[in-house]
Amino acid sequence: MPETVKKGPKRPAKPSKAKPQAQGTATPAKTPIAPKTKNPPHRPVEYTEEIAEEVCWRLAHGESLVSICSDEHVPHCATIYRWLIRFPIFCEMYARAREDQADTNADEILAIADEMPPEYTDEKGRTVLDHTYLAWQKQRIEARKWTSAKLKPRKYGDRVAVEGVDGGAAIKTEDASANKFLEIIKNMEMTKRAG
Repeated sequence: MPETVKKGPKRPAKPSKAKPQAQGTATPAKTPIAPKTKNPPHRPVEYTEEIAEEVCWRLAHGESLVSICSDEHVPHCATIYRWLIRFPIFCEMYARAREDQADTNADEILAIADEMPPEYTDEKGRTVLDHTYLAWQKQRIEARKWTSAKLKPRKYGDRVAVEGVDGGAAIKTEDASANKFLEIIKNMEMTKRAG
């Protein structure tokens, strides 16, 4: 036998807290809710030589890994990092591509430096270079210099010169504080030899 549910008395409706509108104003339109988008297609996760070669080729030609992995047919960055651990051949190709990327960056620095900045005529009739453009170009060059120095430090990093001192070797760097430290060590060695 089905149970019957007793309903109590109806509650009075709560007064609305909406502010009264001034006469002649329209009610604000509700923004439409965007329809749900489909999930993106699954990205490849299986290692293939074709994808590995494409990733390395594009890296060597100056693209970042993030921009390469933004293409739908290329795996996510995390997958690429897993491939580097699992596949030694891909790891070697990737390392070589990163070194080549440093050379590409160096070539791009020359191309950027050779570009003629745009000119414009000011209100006094003078031809002036666009200083904002020059600052942007300088930033582009600095970013490429930094990246090249990190990717290929022996070729593009800060120089370290080695000088011979009485049959030994002293390291001389471009850093002034490091040179002072090395000079102290040199003096200590000379004092030890004399004593």
